[in-house]
Amino acid sequence: MQIADAPGRGVPGTGELDLVRHLRRLEDVGHGGWVALEHLPGEGDPFAWLPRERRAAD
Repeated sequence: MQIADAPGRGVPGTGELDLVRHLRRLEDVGHGGWVALEHLPGEGDPFAWLPRERRAAD
């Protein structure tokens, strides 16, 4: 699964897409694969929006 923030494919958490809601929905429907977050280069940590415990693979 590959997703990007909108508009403009910015760093996750900088757009209008509710990424946490979408990730929870994927989990709820049983998606057990990887989720890739596509974005254009930006400043800072692109994963700052995601709690550290959610960043590692199970």
